[in-house]
Amino acid sequence: MPSSRLVVALLTLIFSLPLQAVVAETPEQKGLAIAQEVDRRDKGWGDESVNVTMVLRNAHGQESVRKNRMKTLEVEGDGDKTLIIFDSPRDIAGTAFLTYSHATRPDEQWMYLPALKRVKRISSSNKSGPFLGSEFSYEDISSQEVDKYRYKYLRDEVLDGREAFVSEYYPNYKHSGYTRQVVWTDKERYRPLRIDFYDRKNTLLKTLTYKNYTQYLGKYWRPSGLEMVNHQTGKSTTLDWDGYRFQTGLGPRDFDRNSLKRAR
Repeated sequence: MPSSRLVVALLTLIFSLPLQAVVAETPEQKGLAIAQEVDRRDKGWGDESVNVTMVLRNAHGQESVRKNRMKTLEVEGDGDKTLIIFDSPRDIAGTAFLTYSHATRPDEQWMYLPALKRVKRISSSNKSGPFLGSEFSYEDISSQEVDKYRYKYLRDEVLDGREAFVSEYYPNYKHSGYTRQVVWTDKERYRPLRIDFYDRKNTLLKTLTYKNYTQYLGKYWRPSGLEMVNHQTGKSTTLDWDGYRFQTGLGPRDFDRNSLKRAR
C-alpha cells in the first residue's frame, strides 16, 4: 500500500497538470474542436463576390460551360446568405439562386426562373437533388455551419504534401443525401482540402477537391477552384473562381427574395 506521503505527492502532480492532460480528448471532441477552429479562422470578412466558371463533364468527357457570379453575406449568429446569378449560356441566363443557410434548422433556398418570371422555393426535403444538372447538390451549395454536423476525428495524414486532420462529419439534417462525409483539413491553415461524400447506403458517392488556395486581406483563404467527381456515374463538375472581392458594401437588401427578380 502506498504511503500517505506518496498519495499526497501524486494528487499534487495530477491537480497541477493542465485539464487536457488529465482528461483525454475523445475523437468526437477533437473532431468538433477542429471544425470550430476552421469556423473561427474564417470570421469577419463581411461580404464577398466572385466570378465562377462551371464546367460540367459527362462520363464520356464531353463538356458544357456555364458562367455565373456569386455573392455572399456573412451573418453573425447564423448561416451565410448566398446569391448566384447565371450569365450564360443563353438558355439559363438570368436564372438566380438564393440560399439562407442556417445552423440548427433547415436551410431556405429559392430559384428565379426568368422564362416563367417566377420564384420557386426548393423543398427542404429535396436538397439532395442536383443543382442545375451539376454534380453539386442543393445541399452542397449552402454554407457549412458547425452545428449542422456531429464530428469524429479519425487520424492524421499527408495529402498532396500537406499535413492534414482526417475527420468524419455526420449530418444532423434528417433529409441529407449523405450518411457521412470524410474531410481532410489542412493542419496549418485549417482549410478543407478534400471531402468524400457517402450516400444513404453508406457507399462512396462523390469526392470534392479544393485547388490552389490564395490568402486575402491577410487572413482569409479561398481556393481558385473546386472539382466534384461522381464515382457512381463517372460525371464531374469543376468550378473555377476568379476575381474575389471583399467588403464591397453588400447588405441584407441585396439578399432578400426580391433580389432574385432584379438580379443582373
